[in-house]
Amino acid sequence: MATERRTFESVHPATGVVVGTHPIDDAGAVGAAVERGRGAALWWGRLGFDGRRRRLLDYKAVLTRNLRRVVEQVCAETGKPVGDATLETAIAITHLDWAARNARKVLGPRRVPTGLIGMNLTATLEYLPLGVVGVIGPWNYPVFTPMGSIAYALAAGNAVVFKPSELTPGVGVLLAELFAESVPEHPVFQVVTGFGETGAALAGHPGIGKIAFTGSTATAKRVMTACAANLTPLVAECGGKDALIVDRDADLGAAADAAVWGAMSNAGQTCIGVERVYAVAPVYDDFLRELTRRVEGLRAGVDYGPITMPEQTDVIRRHVDDALAKGATAVVGGADAVRPPFVDPVVLTDVPEDSSAVQEETFGPTITVAKVADADEAVRRANAVAYGLGGTVFSGNVRRATELARAMLGGMTAVNSVISFAGVPALPFGGTGASGFGRIHGADGLREFTRPKAISRQRFAIPGMNLTSFTRTPADLERLVKLVTFLHGRRKS
Repeated sequence: MATERRTFESVHPATGVVVGTHPIDDAGAVGAAVERGRGAALWWGRLGFDGRRRRLLDYKAVLTRNLRRVVEQVCAETGKPVGDATLETAIAITHLDWAARNARKVLGPRRVPTGLIGMNLTATLEYLPLGVVGVIGPWNYPVFTPMGSIAYALAAGNAVVFKPSELTPGVGVLLAELFAESVPEHPVFQVVTGFGETGAALAGHPGIGKIAFTGSTATAKRVMTACAANLTPLVAECGGKDALIVDRDADLGAAADAAVWGAMSNAGQTCIGVERVYAVAPVYDDFLRELTRRVEGLRAGVDYGPITMPEQTDVIRRHVDDALAKGATAVVGGADAVRPPFVDPVVLTDVPEDSSAVQEETFGPTITVAKVADADEAVRRANAVAYGLGGTVFSGNVRRATELARAMLGGMTAVNSVISFAGVPALPFGGTGASGFGRIHGADGLREFTRPKAISRQRFAIPGMNLTSFTRTPADLERLVKLVTFLHGRRKS
């Protein structure tokens, strides 16, 4: 007798209204999707770069024509304002366009130099699809973030099985449904829904060529464990504790505006958001006034939405309480700012560097502001956490700003802007340390979902250089030694 399939509901985080009902896909359902994907991947790969480009650009057009529909679904499941949902969807569309248009240039076959020793060879390099890529996505940016893996994996010739967050399953389902309008022939892009067990089944399936994961560092470790069973490679974009540095000659109004947006937009639920500010002593007071004035005008539920994941409010409260207990000052907000599902803006000063509000990802509309002697101290403090995702520098000196940006350990740094790197499709996106490894976006993001294929072909035999045969002679080896000595034996003073 057939058993009834288990389901779960997605709800609006502020109202509790049910948005949709979705299946809890078990290991069997996930395995079936992967097997369908393997067949689809063969067909998709045979289309070649031009065939995939046409289909993906059509998908881009379908997404664009349905932008308001996608935005509506994002707002319903995350509670974020229409403007924020519109921005993330629009940027995701530009990434899809770039991936489709640049896949051949980045991944297609090309000749590479062989050197004098290999003068009788021709060598080519190309990047081939992995097969089926599993994508495990987050809830905070349910379009932009997973599409940073999905679009690039598809452009590289892979099929995709996407497991969206259990908080935003309807967004994932809609993205796949719209893709099917452009590619109806085979299930190249599929969605499985459910909780952690569904994601674990996807990560642990032997038919998966790679997993792209976005989420917390703790969950990434569990995904890595599942991947380890089959040595499945993983690209992981985890949390962040990004800092903004305000140098002595910075535009303080622009820096304050960037800090407020980076910290408070999307209710602070942004892995590359601004959670810490280090302002040099000569401008600290003026900067803090600029920041405070802007933050005081924000309202939770108006300028930004609710905390999407209910248990995150406990983390935010713990961080604020810990900072205050250790002597911090709440310039804006305070212990009573957390009123689930909303959190009012919080600005904290004099926060000890060993407090959880400085060392751990808060993921809420809070920000710490610290006074430092100079920008070098700011960099040292910015780097003194386990995370290394993004960062921001405000300075009036371009050379100095670039030096500071390079010195920050995160994978991306914005100068005199905030989170701007995320909107540049050609730039890679990813972190170091507890923020993960691997890259999405850009040429690196395309190559992330491929396997390099190296091919060397002998064009003619070189007399007296029969080196890879048991018939070689001492004279052959002597000629090799002379050639290597001539090419590489000269020392550099």
